[in-house]
Amino acid sequence: MQNTIGLLAGILTAIASMPQLIKIIKEKKPTDLSAFMLIILIAGFCFWIWYGILKDDLPILITNSFSLIVNSSILGLKFNYSKR
Repeated sequence: MQNTIGLLAGILTAIASMPQLIKIIKEKKPTDLSAFMLIILIAGFCFWIWYGILKDDLPILITNSFSLIVNSSILGLKFNYSKR
């Protein structure tokens, strides 16, 4: 039961950034996004992943790894499209 709750919470948190990523890809305009906020968020995901490794907790590892990929993509697109 605990793993199910943790996994559900992690999945919802992980997919929360997906609409932003899709919007940036469609519009190619990352306006009003703070790179600093994304960097802090990405650092937080790295620490969650580290914590998941230390605790040997698969739900924490999987969901935060996915979140790291999504938010790193958003940051990369922000820099890429901002240069244009």
